[in-house]
Amino acid sequence: MRIFSWNVNGIRAVIKKGFFQWMDKENPDIVCLQEIKIHGDQVTPEIKDKEGYQSYFFSAQRKGYSGVAVYSKVPPQEVHYGFGEPAFDEEGRVLHLQYPDFHLVNVYFPNGKRDDIRLQYKYDFYQSLLDYLRPFLQNNEKMIVCGDYNTAHQEIDLARPKENKNISGFLPEERKWLDRYLSEGFIDTFRSLHPTKIQYSWWSHFARARDRNIGWRIDYHFASLALQKKIKKAEIHDMVQGSDHCPILLEI
Repeated sequence: MRIFSWNVNGIRAVIKKGFFQWMDKENPDIVCLQEIKIHGDQVTPEIKDKEGYQSYFFSAQRKGYSGVAVYSKVPPQEVHYGFGEPAFDEEGRVLHLQYPDFHLVNVYFPNGKRDDIRLQYKYDFYQSLLDYLRPFLQNNEKMIVCGDYNTAHQEIDLARPKENKNISGFLPEERKWLDRYLSEGFIDTFRSLHPTKIQYSWWSHFARARDRNIGWRIDYHFASLALQKKIKKAEIHDMVQGSDHCPILLEI
């Protein structure tokens, strides 16, 4: 099974740039999208009804902001829109799909760069989501938590770690949250297969950062330890255009 995750920075924009043609080429089983920037009443049949897939959209209450979506060939047994925390669910950040053999949680983690209030909101989100996921981990469930985590974990995960050590996205406390997720029983699937590989999934719009590959790896497929033996492939498809992020792949 091939599961892609992609922060598309606006689903309507990325569709105009060839998103569905990319899907036809890759033929994924599941595609998880973040930052779709579309309200529920704006999701037209042309966006929702991709042949061969069922789709699920969880939008922010605020128009043109945040939101997550999933296209899936395999119908899930259950779909949970949000995780029961109104302060976070109103921003459309979590879609939890339960399949017969595993749980898939598509997450758009908050960005903390705006101010201290949003940084604390980000920390609170990390805590609340971990509290939600912990019972599944303790029950040894097979689980994938994918999406834009908005944090680079280690120095290898961004081009200029020294220059960004005091910038949200690479703050010590943000990095510690990823440590906590791993210590609770998750695996960073890409890093587990590629311990020394330097590759990025997001680039700033400024100063031709993508052309110069001055990037960050902030998009992940975390998997529970129960899935470790099933992991076949983890890739970053950094040649795919259409967003300031690129798609990442997990094959199980």
